[in-house]
Amino acid sequence: MSYPLYVAFIWHQHQPLYKSPSRDVSLHTQHYLLPWVRLHGTKDYLDLVLILERYPQLHQTVNLVPSLILQLDDYIAGTAFDPYLEVSLTPTEQLTLQQRAFIIQHFFDANHHTLIDPHPRYAQLYQQKHEQGDAWCLANWQLQDYSDLLAWHNLAWIDPLFWDDPEIATWLKQGRNFTLSDRQRIYSKQREILKRIIPQHRKMQEAGQLEVTTTPYTHPILPLLADTNSGRIAVPNMTLPQYRFQWAEDIPRHLQKAWELYENRFGQPPRGLWPSEQSVSPQILPDIIKQGFKWICSDEAVLGWTLKHFFHRDGAGNIQEPNLLYRPYRLETPAGDVSIVFRDHRLSDLIGFTYSSMPPKQAAADLVGHLEAIARMQRNYQPEQPWLVTIALDGENCWEFYPQDGKPFLEALYQTLSNEPHLKLVTVSEFLEKFPATATIPGEKLHSGSWVDGSFTTWIGDPAKNRAWDYLTQARIMLANHPEATEENNPDAWEALYAAEGSDWFWWFGEGHSSNQDAMFDELFRSHLCGIYQALNEPIPPYLKQPVEVHEARLDHRPQSFIHPMIDGLGDEQDWDKAGRIEIGGSRGTMHNNSHIQRLWYGVDHLNFYLRVDLLSGIQLGRDLPAELNLLWFYPDRTMHNSPIPLAEVPDKAPVNYLFHHHLEINLLTQSVYFQEAQEHFQWHPRVSRAQVALNKCLEIAVPWADLQIPPDYPLRLILVLSDEGRFCNYLPENAFIPIEVP
Repeated sequence: MSYPLYVAFIWHQHQPLYKSPSRDVSLHTQHYLLPWVRLHGTKDYLDLVLILERYPQLHQTVNLVPSLILQLDDYIAGTAFDPYLEVSLTPTEQLTLQQRAFIIQHFFDANHHTLIDPHPRYAQLYQQKHEQGDAWCLANWQLQDYSDLLAWHNLAWIDPLFWDDPEIATWLKQGRNFTLSDRQRIYSKQREILKRIIPQHRKMQEAGQLEVTTTPYTHPILPLLADTNSGRIAVPNMTLPQYRFQWAEDIPRHLQKAWELYENRFGQPPRGLWPSEQSVSPQILPDIIKQGFKWICSDEAVLGWTLKHFFHRDGAGNIQEPNLLYRPYRLETPAGDVSIVFRDHRLSDLIGFTYSSMPPKQAAADLVGHLEAIARMQRNYQPEQPWLVTIALDGENCWEFYPQDGKPFLEALYQTLSNEPHLKLVTVSEFLEKFPATATIPGEKLHSGSWVDGSFTTWIGDPAKNRAWDYLTQARIMLANHPEATEENNPDAWEALYAAEGSDWFWWFGEGHSSNQDAMFDELFRSHLCGIYQALNEPIPPYLKQPVEVHEARLDHRPQSFIHPMIDGLGDEQDWDKAGRIEIGGSRGTMHNNSHIQRLWYGVDHLNFYLRVDLLSGIQLGRDLPAELNLLWFYPDRTMHNSPIPLAEVPDKAPVNYLFHHHLEINLLTQSVYFQEAQEHFQWHPRVSRAQVALNKCLEIAVPWADLQIPPDYPLRLILVLSDEGRFCNYLPENAFIPIEVP
């Protein structure tokens, strides 16, 4: 018997606790520091399942984190107020100077390509800020400019699926001259959308099209709650916090609170658990099993570590040992068994980070093409065995980068999948009920890790992250020293602890991730810790009054995420804000005194390698700066033909005396390219390149991975060499390569 290829999409909907522990008792309101529950609630949670509902034969799984549900409740009840909402509902003539500055700074917090540029009035205000600066706006904007901006920021975050609503359609057509009454009605419309989210999920679950799962209460990293020393399992030399956090007793608390909230909202017990950050370890399994969960999910990297097997991919990105990944496993423990599925990391990342930069139909066809290739492998190698491809990812943040919030992509994808007889979309529980896991993993053999490289380095090991863990440990000890403070008689202390144990604070601390709200996340984390001491009537430690780390722009840093910039030579700040950055001129190095190149930016997605070169303003190419820029790729630990740099007068010193495999020469005057590949006998042979180059305010370059013809998951290194009529002039970065990881 042959089977279709079963595919389980799992969309993870999560927001950390943005509300401060302090509240206005007289007004019965909750003070939220950030607006993302409200804004993502109107843009991302409801439309995802409403689009799916149009295709009833397609079944999926959605994970709703308890901390998200609780905050939705506050906004629906009208008791949640965040600074963005407060100024949105303030008469413009009453706005203080500080509030006006806040509006100018924060009411463009959106991807401008998709959420701002499509709306002419919003785009006009954005361009004024971008070109004239905050100070000019503060000095020149009229009250109507502020009113329109307040309205548009809230309107733009309403999903296009709801634009046929008569009131919303009227506002979109109106475009400008918004009043306080308009802004109040927009807020009411937001609450109307928020009210529909949980009932719609419950309705579709009861109809059998959807499975709703849950996560530990406030999204903590359970293995690190059990023991912060588990960070050393994947990284043996990890620097750990000064104090060891070992509070495994908090794990069943988080699981039980999530379970009870779920039963209250959905009228039935949950079956699946999305462990926060897909982080698992042997220690957390007994509590998950005892609570009653039937299955959990994690990442292919965790499976690879567990099986001591690295998942290789072919040149098209398809996995080469599919039978190991595309099946559920049964984790066996003395407390009982629980099933586990492992997601295909690359397919999940394609949706999360790359398809937004492709035309929607082309992106949908690419994903279906990958699934069809897997289905062919199944028919050829294991037709008698049902396979399950798990695609699991963040279900909210990626859509901001898609045209129309992903609606055209999802519609094209679902329509194609509806017509494909060899692919069948299922919920995870549906598959497990029909095909229980037959492969087993002893629970004690499960690797301790997360979706990020199978390790916990995103949340522990960095000095700032470790400092935050030490602060948490001291607060947890203080709570333990008050045995009289139970959840029943002192819920504020425990709720503050649960909030502080969430993963998100540690994500933003230290190296690796950054946003323009880092200081706000720092403040929120410390406010939750302060809430523990306040609830216990204990003095707040002085260190909690100071930031965990200094929040300033770092000069050099590695890429924080995938990027997909427009190659137009304009250096759009949003396009490059997650890129790696290397300072060149005016800060260090041999080019310090007379460098006309100020900095390099670099990053990747699944389609291209990207490079941006910032030049000193007013320079003249060919006079101030050589007119030829050469990109040379070095492939460590890979057997291939390599050749020396094809330029005259190259100095005999590392790294320019290395042998390289690919060479892209860019003529900066004509923006033309010449691409070569090394062959035997130290020769270079020309190759066709589809590289894009644009020079305007800066130089931007996109080099397709197809040019380099290397497989996914491969490291390579790059240097830049300046030359003049084929003669070596200089290179950068100094004494180093630009490190690149092929996704």
